[in-house]
Amino acid sequence: MGKASRRKKTADARPSRAAQVPFARRPFEGLPGETEWVALGEVLPAATATVELSGDQLPEGAPTTVTISTVLPLAWPALRRDDGEVLVATQAGSHSGDASRDLAGRILAAVALEPGAPLTTAPPVTADTPRLQDLLAPASDPRAQVHDGFDYWIGDQEAEGAAKESLERANESVVPTVRIDVDRSAFWCRIGERTYVRVLLAEDEDAATTALARLQAAGETSLGGETKLLGAFRTSGLLVPVWELDPQAEPGSYVEALTAVLARYDAALSVDEPLTADERRARSGLLSRQITLR
Repeated sequence: MGKASRRKKTADARPSRAAQVPFARRPFEGLPGETEWVALGEVLPAATATVELSGDQLPEGAPTTVTISTVLPLAWPALRRDDGEVLVATQAGSHSGDASRDLAGRILAAVALEPGAPLTTAPPVTADTPRLQDLLAPASDPRAQVHDGFDYWIGDQEAEGAAKESLERANESVVPTVRIDVDRSAFWCRIGERTYVRVLLAEDEDAATTALARLQAAGETSLGGETKLLGAFRTSGLLVPVWELDPQAEPGSYVEALTAVLARYDAALSVDEPLTADERRARSGLLSRQITLR
């Protein structure tokens, strides 16, 4: 047998490779509550959201209500309680380059579990795996409920053994976080002795950076007192500006000031004129301080 024939036979015998997952720069685009999905995946330490599923991608008889959780005990990607409730973690499992597809893959694996079983390993996803956009009911808006700790893992049950140890370690390390009641996904947090607010902007990250630069150049980003805009990070195609706050002030005391800054930001988004020299410098400064999370 010639070399060419042997190579062809060997190639034919190999299993076909699954199609590579396309990279999604903005994986949750088009979903209701896009900023909440990003917050659950990248910003919030302990939070849950309830979503409704629909569509023919679900196994027959599968639950149609799922609780999304930032993390779960023992870093499980998902679990199904004894009572049938399904919990799926956003901050666990594989990273294919499309967070929406990764999460959908965990949901599909979780709803197929028997009651009382955890999903210990996230299933690999392919280009044929559905995305959240294919699984969620049209009106399913995942407004995150922020928790002080992870006691919601067990509900009224008593944790034992490794699960109890995991719960105790998680509660000790949780970053205190509170939602600020404005019309965006905005969250106060305390890290050490310092406090911050992080706001997830729904616009594309480049447009958001330009609008924020206009405010920075005009000196209109302060939330009062000695608060200051530190910069921003990029994640899932969105921009998340971060302000440092007065550590003695209550989170709710910033509602009015943050509402005013966001109104000025909205106005800046609608400006079509080229950036001025000061605004270009402000934009360069913001870009130099940005960290990208994917």
